[in-house]
Amino acid sequence: MAVVETRNLQKHFGDVKAVDSVDITIHEGEFLVLLGPSGCGKTTTMRMIAGLEKPTRGEILIGGKVVNDLPPRIRKVAMVFQSYALYPHMTVYNNIAFPLKAEKMQKNAIQRKVEWAAGMFSIQHLLARKPRQLSGGERQRVALARAVVREPDVFLLDEPLSNLDAKLRALARDELKQFQRQLGVTTIYVTHDQVEAMGMGDRVAVMSGGRIRQLGTPQELYRTPADTFVATFLGSPPMNLVEKDTCIIGFHPEHILPTEVLPDLQDPLRVPFEVTRVEYLGSERFLYGLVDSAKGKTKIVTAIPSLVTLPIEAGRTYNFVVDQHDLSFFDKKTELRIAPVPFAHESAKVAT
Repeated sequence: MAVVETRNLQKHFGDVKAVDSVDITIHEGEFLVLLGPSGCGKTTTMRMIAGLEKPTRGEILIGGKVVNDLPPRIRKVAMVFQSYALYPHMTVYNNIAFPLKAEKMQKNAIQRKVEWAAGMFSIQHLLARKPRQLSGGERQRVALARAVVREPDVFLLDEPLSNLDAKLRALARDELKQFQRQLGVTTIYVTHDQVEAMGMGDRVAVMSGGRIRQLGTPQELYRTPADTFVATFLGSPPMNLVEKDTCIIGFHPEHILPTEVLPDLQDPLRVPFEVTRVEYLGSERFLYGLVDSAKGKTKIVTAIPSLVTLPIEAGRTYNFVVDQHDLSFFDKKTELRIAPVPFAHESAKVAT
């Protein structure tokens, strides 16, 4: 295990700042997720830590030592790529053994390590096969086994589950997190999928435009987003944002409910909600519709548990409420999170 640090890390491609002044510390044994849309700089950041890209400016430290000028094999890091990058002409055994053979390890020691890694990922029965004979999930396990067989100080994962179908992804998330806890290795995981990030990360760094917009636990990011970008990037559906005269008000879909469901709230935010579509998803109903804002009508989404059997139809307007403790406020110009304004005054504005 090792602490990983970046200090003023930058990467420029011509006039484009792919990574712009990233300062981050990943603790020993931590599972940190770099989350953001395509082109936000998350993969470039990981590739610089791995030694596959040279920083334009800044420093990378692994275990307290600056590694900017060290080649990847000296950094004691192992990386799993989105494509898995398995050698098609080699058996699974030889794919896993490849980095050990490159280090000229003795044959008996290689065999012991390959069998250990294969056992960890339950792929002992696949060792004689070649990649073309494997399913997507099996290839992913082989790539992970090849990475851990070196017992690296740092584990780097670049969207390793993106090629799996939805059911396999959910299973693989759980397994991968368990493997990481078992190994205790410092792990950096890159994804654009907020469900993966929220479900797996000890902490999540949300990136946009080459910068880290917010770093915190999944709970911190969800409950107290630092700005409107983070607010709308997390959650499925994400936080609703409604612009008013003094600020932008945010609330999650599950926090806005019919008045009949929350009749005893003290001084809630009252919202007339014009329902345009009802979507039944088994455990809950999503209601899509319109509320008043400073720009006229604004689209929002609500999520109502199916245990709430109150009849709601499209084409009608209902009275909804939000507890004041479930509201976020953002500055209209900077879009940064701000302290709540006097609630009764703002509530009156929203309700009109």
